[in-house]
Amino acid sequence: MSASGQTDKSAGFTGLILGAIAIFVILFSIVRITNASYVSEGGEKATVETPK
Repeated sequence: MSASGQTDKSAGFTGLILGAIAIFVILFSIVRITNASYVSEGGEKATVETPK
């Protein structure tokens, strides 16, 4: 039997933090890859024209 009062809070928080970091890295890399694929398109930059 396991000892009463022992919890896995540290393992849970470690998994939470590592999971958040992993999701951030995956999303960051998806954005970088997507931006790199659209560089060759050379779309027009949005400029704000002031009325004269």
